[in-house]
Amino acid sequence: MTKISAADVAKLRKMTGAGMMDCKNALTESGGDFDAAIDILRKKGQKVAGKRADRETSEGAVLAGKSTDGKRAVIVALNCETDFVAKNDDFVKFTKQILDIAIEKNPANIEELLSLEINNVKISEEIINQTGIIGEKIELGYYDKVEGESVASYIHPGNRLASIAGFSKEISEETAKDVVMQIAAMNPIAVDKDDVPEEVVNKEIEIGKELAIQEGKPADLAEKIAVGRLNKFFKENTLLNQQWVKDSKKTIRDFLKEADPEVKVTGFKRYAVGG
Repeated sequence: MTKISAADVAKLRKMTGAGMMDCKNALTESGGDFDAAIDILRKKGQKVAGKRADRETSEGAVLAGKSTDGKRAVIVALNCETDFVAKNDDFVKFTKQILDIAIEKNPANIEELLSLEINNVKISEEIINQTGIIGEKIELGYYDKVEGESVASYIHPGNRLASIAGFSKEISEETAKDVVMQIAAMNPIAVDKDDVPEEVVNKEIEIGKELAIQEGKPADLAEKIAVGRLNKFFKENTLLNQQWVKDSKKTIRDFLKEADPEVKVTGFKRYAVGG
């Protein structure tokens, strides 16, 4: 029987991040062959992932960043089962590795991101490996990006919420940060009222009409009342029309106009743990 030294166990643990006993057992099973031991640990990860396939991943880490040329910003969210794991430094580090690859490779969608490699292993496979190491179901829950002549990103303390935005031209870092913090705080659904999907507008009008009728308003006035309420909806839910969180006397449109009358918000994304 091959003797497995503490140094060998420590080496495998450093290579894989698996627990000490898991590493020792894998080395014993493989007869001291490190490559075979890594395969054993990976298979264990696949086995654990299968057992936990029906678990909910309602916790996780959400990170954002931007490309070196400052023209693309990215958000990724790696989901897990518990807050304890979500706050683990190694879990956050793994999320950051996925973010860095997304920024560098610019995949078109989450499926393409999962097919990219991390340490010579597909991200999808490494997520399974990490499931075995950590002992919880892990999945890539979100990936998206925005582009512009300049971009900004914001990660709320605790890594549970992040936002990104693109702009039509270069603006000051402080101004850009204020915008992405606004997005994080107020969760707008669109840049401006004309960007709100038609189905959302129609739904709000129907809700407004129903409320007006329930309040005893005449049916022929209900639609006018609903349209009035729709304007309030736009003010509360579209970025440019929202009150600025730092100064409620100004909208974000006012704030940006003062900073640079020519700048436009080309798009934004926001993601929080739990969606």
